[in-house]
This record gives sequence, structure tokens and C-alpha cells, in this order.
Amino acid sequence: MALWDRIKESASTMQTQLTARKNELTSGAFRDASMAMCALVAAADGTVDPAERRRVAQLIAANEVLRNFDAADLQQRFDAQLDRLAADFDFGKVAVLQEIAKAKKKPAEARAVVQIGIVIGGADGHFDPTEQAVVREACFALALPPHEFDL
Repeated sequence: MALWDRIKESASTMQTQLTARKNELTSGAFRDASMAMCALVAAADGTVDPAERRRVAQLIAANEVLRNFDAADLQQRFDAQLDRLAADFDFGKVAVLQEIAKAKKKPAEARAVVQIGIVIGGADGHFDPTEQAVVREACFALALPPHEFDL
């Protein structure tokens, strides 16, 4: 199977798993950690490209699981995390990972946050190494083994 097909299949599988647990994923910690994860993946290469910001914002708005939350609120939280990363990527990354780590109290939510990162990273058909690396870092922040997600 070609790499492109594996990436699409993995993102699709993750989204299916997330959708199956949609009604369980309604806490504020999950919401905030998910938006932090989306921002981290969008800025994985250390820059916040306006086109990438728009693309990820569109993916957030279209994600079935994230429809549990107010779209404007999600947008504001995503933008705030991206702005934090844009201001100082290294310092911002520490703060964003701390926000992500708040979801580790509930293992199902922690796994869902990682899955959101994989879905966002693989949505363009290319889950590049920098995106994979930040999702791996998030796994460590959530006390989850990255190999559980094939990272």
C-alpha cells in the first residue's frame, strides 16, 4: 500500500473511532486540548502560515466530533493557541503541551486528542515528519505510548 493511501486510511480510521465516541467527548478539557493539538499540528514546522491556519480552521468546523462545541468558541481558542505559537514557538509549544496534558485525566479523551492531531495532520494526505513529531510529543504529555497510534 502506498504511503499516501496509508495516511488517508489512518486518518479515516481515527475519524471513525472519534465519531463513535462523539457523545463522550464533551468536556472543556477535551475541547481545550483539541484546539491546542490542532494549533500545534498547524504550526509544527515552527511557523504559522495563513493558508495553513485557514485550512485547519475549516477542518475543525467540519469535524463531526468538534460540533459538540460552539464553532466561534473553537475558532477563538484555536486562534489564541496559534498566536501563542507564532509569538515564540518554543515557549508557546511548552504552554500548548501543558494545555494538551490537561486531558490526560480521562484516558478516552486523551486518546481522542491524539486522534484529532492525526486527523488534522493527515487531512491533506501528507502527515509529514514535523507533524508526527509534535503529535508524539503530545502523546508523552498525555502519558500515552506513541506506538499505540503508529507514531
